[in-house]
Amino acid sequence: MPKLSSLLPDPAPWRASADFRLLWIQGLVTYFSSFMALIALPLQIKDLTGSPFAVGAMGLVELVPLIVFGLYGGALADAVDRRKVIVATEAGLGLLALILLVNAMLPSPMLWPLYVVAAGVSALAGLQRPALDSLMARIVPHEHQTAAAALNSLRWQMGAIAGPALAGLVVAYAGHATAYGVTVAGFAVSVLLCRRLAPAPPAHDAEKPSLRGIAEGARYAWSRPVLLGTYAIDLAAMFFAFPNTIFPFLADELDAEWSLGLMYAAGSVGSLVLGLTSGWTSRIRRHGLLVVCGAAGWGLAIAAAGWFSNVWLVLLCLGFAGAGDMLSGLGRSTIWNQTIPEELRGRLAGIEVLSYSVGPQLGQARAGAMAGWTGTRAAVWTGGVACVASVGLLCLALPKLLTYDATTDEDAARRKARQEEDRDRQDRGPGAGHGTGRGAEEAGAGAPA
Repeated sequence: MPKLSSLLPDPAPWRASADFRLLWIQGLVTYFSSFMALIALPLQIKDLTGSPFAVGAMGLVELVPLIVFGLYGGALADAVDRRKVIVATEAGLGLLALILLVNAMLPSPMLWPLYVVAAGVSALAGLQRPALDSLMARIVPHEHQTAAAALNSLRWQMGAIAGPALAGLVVAYAGHATAYGVTVAGFAVSVLLCRRLAPAPPAHDAEKPSLRGIAEGARYAWSRPVLLGTYAIDLAAMFFAFPNTIFPFLADELDAEWSLGLMYAAGSVGSLVLGLTSGWTSRIRRHGLLVVCGAAGWGLAIAAAGWFSNVWLVLLCLGFAGAGDMLSGLGRSTIWNQTIPEELRGRLAGIEVLSYSVGPQLGQARAGAMAGWTGTRAAVWTGGVACVASVGLLCLALPKLLTYDATTDEDAARRKARQEEDRDRQDRGPGAGHGTGRGAEEAGAGAPA
């Protein structure tokens, strides 16, 4: 029993923070409902055009808004109340889902609104994610960041498994409109939950969002080889080995159209298995190794998925790929939240949005183009091989990522000391001590005592 309990997810963040519990539940609702649209949208483009290029072009349409609004959203998260940003963007995403619903109910649904909505979703997600991600560093204690990342990933995988699996059935038997209707309802519930979050105001001396502020965050990231390594490895892994957009064509080529929903869900199943046995990750201190090993495992598994012609082996490989991706994600999230100063957390979260979102968008376009040129399976396995090669080259170029240790890293030590000071100031009550007042603001955001 002691060995079993050491493998189970660490519930410490759930017990320590009411805001963490609220965001966890809200995220589960959002992930479940949004995955319905995530699957229905490319399927609807495929049904309207029959072209892998048209499906892959969705990634290009989403790319520019994601870059622009992701960077601006990072600066915004450091300058305004993060709770307000989260509520406003959730409401906007719900309105975009409503547009998809109305279009799907037309006698002849139009193609161009699908691309417009995809661009709008990308823009709002770029604004929201820095606020959400930077809030975790504030409401969860330093020593529980890996456990919080594991619980958040577990929540995501639960939605990612149920959402795609049910979306495939809903679209097949009830149509695209029903899937979009579920998405609209989910965002309505999410907005109500987000409104219950405690305010998360910025520091009193925070500057307004500006290009100078964004550049300051970029200079800090460039000065940290460990951070650069986390960004670059994830970007390369997703660019070369993110074949999700061509899964409909892979299912057709394997003569297993019934497996499409399972293909989308398989990676999440692998991540879920790792998440349910993630207790050991709370004791890891070499988080850079988690990043490298997880990304390399992702690439190997994707390469195998493209090589095999048996659909069940393909699904198994996709499951292993999901486990590798989650392992890498735990390492990245922990490094970010344990080392980045609070006053830069939003802007660096904006850069993080680009590192783990631009890659998949470019990867969709790469996969669609390669599938049209070399065939679907070749596009999958060559991408996996390129992923492994790029991870190896980046390790040679940025060796500090491999040697990173949370117990000896100077940036991690400074971030831990600052959070402990703020928590002590919070315990002493308003007016205790001097400084920027960030401790009181963290108390308002629900930081545990």
